[in-house]
Amino acid sequence: MDRAQQLSEFLKTRRARLSPDQTGAPNFGGQRRVPGLRREELALLAGVSVDYYTRLEQGRARNVSADVLDAVARALGLDADERAYLHNLAKPSTARKRPSRPQQVRPEMRQALDALSAVPAYIIGRRLDVLAWNQLARLLIADFPALPTAERNMARLVFLDETAHDLYPDWETKARDTVANLRFDAGRHPDDPQLATLIGELSLHSADFRRLWADHNVRGKTRGRKRFAHPQLGELALDYVAMRAPDDPDMTMMIYSAPGGSDAAASLHLLASLTTPSTATTDLQEQHSL
Repeated sequence: MDRAQQLSEFLKTRRARLSPDQTGAPNFGGQRRVPGLRREELALLAGVSVDYYTRLEQGRARNVSADVLDAVARALGLDADERAYLHNLAKPSTARKRPSRPQQVRPEMRQALDALSAVPAYIIGRRLDVLAWNQLARLLIADFPALPTAERNMARLVFLDETAHDLYPDWETKARDTVANLRFDAGRHPDDPQLATLIGELSLHSADFRRLWADHNVRGKTRGRKRFAHPQLGELALDYVAMRAPDDPDMTMMIYSAPGGSDAAASLHLLASLTTPSTATTDLQEQHSL
């Protein structure tokens, strides 16, 4: 995952989705060989020279200021996640260093997971590794304890597990979100060799992943709604919220729930009735070498 190449491709794809009519940029005329704004049009919007923007887009600019990056982000119409991704790639001195220690799920996080006995919840870490889960998450999403450690990863489950298309009726949306989440993580840790290995594996074995990865969409985990097709319960739509650990921005608890009185809530209640005290919260004890 060459940082300069990722930066170059990201800026090109963001520029390609714009047009002079959308941005109010002067149209310099002439036949357009590629979609979107030209470099000189984007540079004018950002208030930088064409030469400087060209070097930035080619990954050759050095010591880029935060102000310049913010100006480019505004010109490109980047959202908060995309802006953070741009800064991480363009400013190596301020980007996070390569992770050097395994992620540990703190006791407080485990307690919170234990307390969520009525809803599916799991903890996700770097590279979308699933670090811990409760019984409802195991019954709804995947039998995590039965999986080899390396396969307890949401990207692998979505793209390499044949049952994912059955589990997610809106598989394409789930796949796009997963890739955007993984790229957000890649922006935070562009020098992580295990992340590079994961992306290489997914690219080798999944044409869908290659297609979506080339879009360079970036999105952090926040909130939304997902549809599931459970083999016993049928289809249910659940709301989810991502709660980031206060002392580890790379660790997030994903919590799924349903409005009270809804069919989905009744399905969750039925799913919860299948749990027993002996099948309470399970967490990943193995060390993740980084």
